[in-house]
This record gives sequence, C-alpha cells and structure tokens, in this order.
Amino acid sequence: MEGAPLIRIDNVTKVYHAGEVEVRALAGVSLDVEAGEFVAIMGASGSGKSTLMHLIGCLDRPTSGRYFLEGREVSGLNRNALAEVRNRTMGFVFQSFNLLARTSAVENVELPLVYSGVPAAERRRRAIEALRQIGLGDRLDHHPGQMSGGQQQRVAIARALVGGPRLLLADEPTGNLDSRTSGEVMALLRGLSEAGLTVVLVTHAPDIATWTSRVLQLKDGLIVSDERRAPIAAPQPAPAGAIGVRP
Repeated sequence: MEGAPLIRIDNVTKVYHAGEVEVRALAGVSLDVEAGEFVAIMGASGSGKSTLMHLIGCLDRPTSGRYFLEGREVSGLNRNALAEVRNRTMGFVFQSFNLLARTSAVENVELPLVYSGVPAAERRRRAIEALRQIGLGDRLDHHPGQMSGGQQQRVAIARALVGGPRLLLADEPTGNLDSRTSGEVMALLRGLSEAGLTVVLVTHAPDIATWTSRVLQLKDGLIVSDERRAPIAAPQPAPAGAIGVRP
C-alpha cells in the first residue's frame, strides 16, 4: 500500500481466558508507526505493553481489530505465514541476550541465516561483517562466557540485524546492564534508527526512554499518552555501514 505507515494497528483487542476469568490485555489500541521511528512503549506491569509488543512482532494475533505491516494485513495470518513475516521483516533483541553458551559470537549471529537457508560461506561473511560493524570484530570466536554483558547484547543486536530487517523489536534490552553499558547499547540503537531502521522497544526505565523520539504510555490495555519529542540523550554516530538497514 503506497504511502502506508510501516505499522498500522486499528482498534486491536486481546483477551485471554484463565478458566472462567477473562483478562482483557488490550482494550482497543490504535497506532501508526512510520518507517525510521524510534519508539518506547512504557507502562506498569499488566498495562498491556508486552502484549502489544508480541502483536507487533507477529508472535500472537489479536482477538479483534486489524494489524497492517508494510500495508499488508497480517492479523489473520496462520502461524506459518506469521513466521515468514517475522523472518523477512523483523529482528528481536531480549533482556536475557538468548545466546547459545557453547557457541561463538559469529556462530550465534549466523543462526537466523541458517534457518533462512543462506549458504554457509555467505552467512559466515555476513555475520563477520555485522560483528565488525558494531565493534566486535576482535571477538568473533569468543563464547558468551568470555564477554561482558554489553558485548553479549551487542552480539544479540548483530544477530537481530544480520538478516536485514525493516523493524527491530527490543524487549527491555538494557534490563541486565549497568547504566554506562545501557547508554552504549542505547546509543547503538539510536544510531541504527537515525540510519533508517524502525526501532520499537519496551522499557520500564524513564532514562532509557529519553533516548527515543516517541514514548507511548499504556494503562489498562489502552494508550493513555503518545509523546513525540527530541531525544534528551545525545546519540553517538550510527555504526559504519548501518548494518541491517534496508533502504
């Protein structure tokens, strides 16, 4: 759909059932996110922020309403089709890094390309380039246990970006990091956004949200605040070559 936002969510609800109890995690959310935006989703526990992230990431489907990604409605797709959309369009970063402990950095970054059927030589080349571009070219053969938390999260970011996604989803990406390292990771994400990648992150920390250009506040399954602003924290330059960013 020409001119459509990257993400369009139209009056989406999500209801879970625990026995006879009905839990309305989202109660009618509408949202547009343009390509290249850097968005933070905030809210107390139970506000619906994680549910919204899961729906944006095609990890779940809404109970009602519609979700359009790149102008295509994806809210009614089956599991296989959703997996294809995720593989083609998205990268994911999590609080706990989710790296394979007995696997080197470059092998961890290669994993999405293995699942995509990329030939071995090509996936190794792309994984090495991704790690070099985020400053870990000297850690290619290091295992997670040989790296700091910040380095592990950088490996996770490289893994998320190696397939060239349009959208990066980060769930509490600095939750296991100290404040200095958190700033380094957020500077990296900010640089990627400035290079054209759309970044949506969930955070509970106001200081982390200051790195973004837009902050959504959720309460009781509804967006109660949508603030666009200039980021307070001064970002560092985008990584050389803007890994993972499609034109």
